[in-house]
Formats: sequence, C-alpha cells, structure tokens
Amino acid sequence: MADVAAEAGVSKAAVSRVINDAPGVSPQTREHVRQVIARLGYRPDPVARALASGHGDVVELIVVDDAAVFGNSPYYGRVTAGILQELAGTNAQLRVHVVEKPDTAALLDRIAATVSLGVILINVTPALAAEFYARCDRVVSMGPSAPGIPFVDVENADGAYAAIRHLHESGRRRIAALHGQAGNPCADGRREGHRRAVRDLGLPDISVIGKFRREAGYDMTRRLLGEEPELDAIFAGCDLMATGAMQALADAGRRVPQDVAVVGFDDSVIAACSTPPMSSVQQPVELMAAAATRALVERRPDPYWRCVFPAALQVRGSSAPVVSLR
Repeated sequence: MADVAAEAGVSKAAVSRVINDAPGVSPQTREHVRQVIARLGYRPDPVARALASGHGDVVELIVVDDAAVFGNSPYYGRVTAGILQELAGTNAQLRVHVVEKPDTAALLDRIAATVSLGVILINVTPALAAEFYARCDRVVSMGPSAPGIPFVDVENADGAYAAIRHLHESGRRRIAALHGQAGNPCADGRREGHRRAVRDLGLPDISVIGKFRREAGYDMTRRLLGEEPELDAIFAGCDLMATGAMQALADAGRRVPQDVAVVGFDDSVIAACSTPPMSSVQQPVELMAAAATRALVERRPDPYWRCVFPAALQVRGSSAPVVSLR
C-alpha cells in the first residue's frame, strides 16, 4: 500500500479508501489510484487484512440478476447454502453481491482490487468474466463461462434428454419444451439435450424460449396451448418455469398428468411440494456450490479446471404414464 501511495503521490489513507470504496477521495484521484494499482499489480494481502480487521478470508459471490428474483429463486438460496456449508468451521466469510447488468463491470473492477480468498460468478457474461479472470485468477464460475475459466456444472444436456425420453416412454407424443434465455449456458445445454432427444425419438420440435421465471413459464404455456391444442407433455428448463406451466394448465382446465404431463429441472424443494408432486431432473446445486468454494479454499484452481455432476431424473406424479390413467 505504501508503494501504491508513493507512486500515486497520495497518502496511504487515500489508497485504503480507494481499495475499500470508501468516501473521502475525489473521482479523479480514485481513478488515478486504481490505474496505479493495476500498473503495479498490487493485491491486498488477505492474511494481513484479516489480522488488521479481525476477520478471516472472504469468498465473494457475484450474482448478476434482479434483487427481487434473487430473493425468490430457490437456486440462489441453494447456492448460498452450499457455500456456507463448505465454509462452516473455518474463519472464512461469505459476501454476496447482487448486481444488474449495467453495474457489473464497475463491481468486478472494485472486487478485483480487493479480492481475498476468491470469487464465485453467476450469470456474469463471458466477456466480463474473461476480463476479470485476467486480473484475478481466484475465480470459479457456476456454469461454463469464457474459455479457461474454472467452473462447476451439471450434465444439462443429458438431464434434458432423460426427461424427454421419460415422457416419450410414458406414452406422450406432443411434447413441448420451455427453454431458458439464449446465451445462458445452462439453458443452452438443456436445449441441446431436448433437440437431440426429439431427433432420436422422431418427435416434432415444439419449443419456446423465455427467462427462468415462473411468470415466463405461465405465459409460454398459455401461448403453446393456443398453438398446440393436442399438447400432452411439457418439459420446463427449470422448476420455477414448470410451476408456472402447471398453473397455466390448471387455469385452462387441463389436468396434470391426465391431460398434460410436466417435468421440470433442478429438483428443488418446490418440485416435491407441488400438486401433484413434480417430476424433475436433479441438479445438486448445494454440492456444486460447495465444490466451487472448496476449489477456492484450497487456493487457485488451475486454468481449465472443471467439476461436472451427473443429472438424474426424479419421477413423481406429474408425469405418470398415459396407460395407467385410462
């Protein structure tokens, strides 16, 4: 810090304020100090910071999404639980940052200068993730990101394939898919598995694209019912979408599973609590988040490190076979 202060021609207190994003420094000085930090390659010593502050190391969780969605999504809660389970019994802490897309670059820039134990990324674009990784190599992404960035994932394509095959084997022939947004690596993998399944099974490709939201699942299902009146099954890219689909089916007078079978993806708590209980592809989110955290705790996963979990289908009442209903 003294070297940065001397090079920038400011006090160590000013450097500290810049590093901690504290007030008391003009925008011009703040930018100048950040440029000096970048040029010198300065990184705060996590051990020294821990001793000075009385706190342990920190894992930063960066989520690019709306704060309201973060609070309502089972996925984010499971990620947080997995990280905390892995950190239990250590002196490390978890710090969560929920940020919208326009503010992501500024947040990453600030964290790159102060990172301690490491960073877990969710929904950060590959371009921004690659730029961040060039400055800070203590990073793991939840889902694939830019080439070379360590990540954890689940076999999304295989899970989607298993869901479509199950629906086909249970007697369904007009199977629609509710996909997540294009460019999302999880959604892209599940879309790939769906397309491979309908090709192998000789089924029509009936699909729509939206966000991983309950409201999107509802709206897309309503639209599909108008366009595909013979629809007899739905595979949804996440459980939230699937619950929206089930509500839309109920509002349209379609019974689940008698008229339309439904399979989700995640196997979150809402799957087992649905009526009827929802079939869903298991995604071990807590284990995935724990693996990402463990890689950081064990210090700097190698470039191209990855940890991919298998996806298994949990069959419940929402996709009972047609033959058993007649």
